Amino acid sequence: MELITFNPFRTIGIKGINYIKAENMFAEELKIKSANWILFPEYWQVNALVYAWQKNIFPSISSYHLGHNKIEMTRYFKAVVPENTPETLILNSNYQNIAFIEASLSYPFIAKKIKSSEGKGIFLLKNKRELTEYIEQNDILYLQEYLPTNKDLRIVYLGNDVFTAYWRIGKEDDFRNNIALGGTISRDQIPEEALNLVKFVAKKANINHAGFDVICHQGKYYLLEFNVMFGNKGLNGMSKDISANIINYIQGQYRPDNFDQTKRKIII
Repeated sequence: MELITFNPFRTIGIKGINYIKAENMFAEELKIKSANWILFPEYWQVNALVYAWQKNIFPSISSYHLGHNKIEMTRYFKAVVPENTPETLILNSNYQNIAFIEASLSYPFIAKKIKSSEGKGIFLLKNKRELTEYIEQNDILYLQEYLPTNKDLRIVYLGNDVFTAYWRIGKEDDFRNNIALGGTISRDQIPEEALNLVKFVAKKANINHAGFDVICHQGKYYLLEFNVMFGNKGLNGMSKDISANIINYIQGQYRPDNFDQTKRKIII
């Protein structure tokens, strides 16, 4: 197979893969069209690669589209597993919405920037003053009920199954549990119910590379979000090689007999 990556750091260990800078995409059109798989393009590239040039990409285009921001993924969660989705308000930034927000959510509640990771852009709003400040600083309001917990699960889904899972245990003085903010890792007693929840939502939409964040509150598991380009700190020290699993998955998806080598597109 001919493989091209736009992100060499996420494909370390994959032999024979060719690296092209994202900004050179159109200058390298012929080389890209001749490849069988394109790995880790940037978001702005995926529509042209898939819809115009009909390329196989990894992660899948549904991973990119649904994982583009918190609005897209939350609406997907609410459509497929509403009982496992925290109460969430997505509103235009308008002071007139304050009364509706306060009638719908009890302080404290969570506010987020719609595109953020590693715990950045997440706030615990305790009163109207803090809500007003958040409204002033954001064009779109993303507000969510606060489900107190001192730990959450990061479940890494790769290909057709869970690759790994671990607890992220937060510091005592922080409501966030992210490893990037000083949280610690535990791999003890990973609940099967949480793994099955992630497997269901991932397989239903063909999400094949994502780190899902799941919390347990009062015995029930809730999906918070997922990151397509998730951090790798929780993967350090593992005996399993994520690059090997990526290439094994891609090889399993590639079927030369279903591939027109002259037109370089999948035959339907």
